[in-house]
Amino acid sequence: MFVDKAEIFVKAGKGGDGRVSFRKEKYVPAGGPDGGDGGRGGSVIAIVDEGMRTLMDFRYLKKYIAENGENGMKKKMFGKDAKDLVFKVPPGTVIRDAETGKVLADLLKAGDSAVIARAGKGGRGNVHFKTATRQAPTFAEQGTYGEERNIILELKMLADVGLVGYPNVGKSTFLSATTMAKPKIANYHFTTLTPNLGVVEVIKGKSFVLADIPGLIEGASEGVGLGHEFLRHVERTRLIIHVVDVSGTEGRDPSEDFVKINQELERYSQALTERPQVIAANKIDLLYDREGLDAFVEEMTAKGYKVFPISAATGEGIDALMYYVTECLDTIEPPVIHEVVEAFEDSADLDQTIRYKKIHNLYVVEGLPMERLVYSTDFTDVESLRRFQEILRKSGVIDELRKMGVQDGDSVRVESVEFEFYD
Repeated sequence: MFVDKAEIFVKAGKGGDGRVSFRKEKYVPAGGPDGGDGGRGGSVIAIVDEGMRTLMDFRYLKKYIAENGENGMKKKMFGKDAKDLVFKVPPGTVIRDAETGKVLADLLKAGDSAVIARAGKGGRGNVHFKTATRQAPTFAEQGTYGEERNIILELKMLADVGLVGYPNVGKSTFLSATTMAKPKIANYHFTTLTPNLGVVEVIKGKSFVLADIPGLIEGASEGVGLGHEFLRHVERTRLIIHVVDVSGTEGRDPSEDFVKINQELERYSQALTERPQVIAANKIDLLYDREGLDAFVEEMTAKGYKVFPISAATGEGIDALMYYVTECLDTIEPPVIHEVVEAFEDSADLDQTIRYKKIHNLYVVEGLPMERLVYSTDFTDVESLRRFQEILRKSGVIDELRKMGVQDGDSVRVESVEFEFYD
């Protein structure tokens, strides 16, 4: 089975907590704090494996969760960093954020990799919180949580040239005649249910990859028939060979077919209309006369298209077409398909705003600085709570709450922590 789309959940590991510890050695009665820092959690990383051809593995394993970092230890010893969790994808895999739809990575070739979920940082041990007035801090930072997200994997085949056209126009026969590929061939529509690849080399040393894209029909751009499942595979091609049936054996008009398929390509992606197209007028071996063929060639030539009358069954005209395509590819740059965004923003680019609101009788304080403060506070420790209150005061949170009318005994929630306010 060919699987070219999957949705999975990824979660990076939490950073280890900092350690609260004091030196307890003979002859050192007041050794001071020596709690070490927690280790970094494991990130979730995607990497290309050229041996993979589908996304089948992700149908069965849908959750990828990295390990947490080790907690800090005594004697200022750091906790161990967790190993990154690496999962493999085939070449040509696009990774999107399921919620926003933004492209996080476009992995094309062996060795390409991207961090998809970034690990949490380890918390600082109590040795970092010693000051002139606080000689024996009894608290440490907690490690921050790792990122988590649902992502969508899409496989887009890495082919230089794509074959498009209505079902049963002879694309599979064409592919088998020009390459060593062995696609399924039969006289009924939608014989090809998965894309097939083959390598063409008519000029020594100049080969290219040719893809037989399953037959399109009207409405494909809206998902009708095979629709979106396979239109995505045309996106990476540098040139399109548009195969039409000029024999008339199925009562089809090649000109109408050509227009309708191009309309579907345009509706799916405006960029596809900019791809160079060469027309393969197939099944000339079944013609009783060439009058209809000549009219079609004249019409398409007038529109600026190069037309090659061929017979995929007998091989007639195929060499000339392949020579022409090979030469064209020398002048065509690979298309830029996706604008990849950074999976994570730098700290300086993140929103540092502290937000305030009142919900009935509850005062709510939110924002990234508050989230980090909560992460770093041990609410079971008196000194850690004092530090929490001190930071709220220094950052102006207390003053802002007073302006909003907070009174002693009112409920305040800072991110996930709720408490009664007393000045």
